[in-house]
Amino acid sequence: MQGIDTIINQPLQIGPVTARNRVFLAPLSGISDLPFRQLAWRHGAGLVFTEMVASRELVTDRAESHVRLRGDGIDPHVVQLAGREAWWMGEAAKIAEANGAAMIDINMGCPAKKVTGGYSGSALMRDPDHALDLIEATVKAVSVPVTLKMRLGWDHDSLNAPLIAARAEAAGVQMITIHGRTRMQFYKGTADWDAIARVREAVTVPLIANGDVGSRADIAECLRRSGADAVMVGRAAQGQPWICGELAGSSDVPADQRARNAVAIEHYRLMVNHYGDDVGVRHARKHIGWYLDTLAPQTPAAQKVRMMTSDSADEVLGIFADVLDAAANSPSMMESAA
Repeated sequence: MQGIDTIINQPLQIGPVTARNRVFLAPLSGISDLPFRQLAWRHGAGLVFTEMVASRELVTDRAESHVRLRGDGIDPHVVQLAGREAWWMGEAAKIAEANGAAMIDINMGCPAKKVTGGYSGSALMRDPDHALDLIEATVKAVSVPVTLKMRLGWDHDSLNAPLIAARAEAAGVQMITIHGRTRMQFYKGTADWDAIARVREAVTVPLIANGDVGSRADIAECLRRSGADAVMVGRAAQGQPWICGELAGSSDVPADQRARNAVAIEHYRLMVNHYGDDVGVRHARKHIGWYLDTLAPQTPAAQKVRMMTSDSADEVLGIFADVLDAAANSPSMMESAA
């Protein structure tokens, strides 16, 4: 791992946009909403990306899409768009730019059936010519950099990421992120960092490696094998929005259990404020579960059940604060802190 700090602590230039370090937070649908991204950004992530925003829904003024579009307090603000038709992608990109997006990222990596069933996300990799139409329309629609996130291919019989990446660069894409799995793998098995190296050979723009990155050792090995310029952290950020900054060596990371407890509590409050009590309580449940796994794994089952079923924001907050405090005061935690 010698020399890793020299790499990941350095800024990365993507056209006119500067990423402050080389550990990015992935666009995680249903997870990387505004409160989560604000915390990840505050605690040192190099870049953070919105959840994917459906292009047609954004253009037709669906309220949920505009909520996902927000980037309050995050600079540079990066918006990820998903879609299957070039016109909608171009129009949505214009709206995102008008709402402060410093970069537009195109989603060609989501494996979810509800996305690929609509011929969006990683399904676009099955038709590179059509995918290129979407890319060209997006690039032409805006003055900010357009980037692309995709997988190695649809399956192991069609590992066409190098071909699509080369065509995307020729069309004006200024950064490419590769998740080291095919769509048919979903999140099973292990990410193939060696296969990402074949994309490195095909493009000169910054290349970001994604998949199974959760430690500094992972980063060192991933960069060595892939030849990528930076890494993107996805599922490892669940229950620890500070992880990108921690891996990058940021000084803005909460240093101990109590500081991390405070982040978890703040996250809950931000979600309730962002969505309102009813929706916020429901959206927060998965995050509470991840925080308990990370910060309070010995929480009694009865308290977990109450937090996951109560519709009262105040009640959930009270129980959550109590179990986190109890975990911080437990003998095992105090011994590890000492």
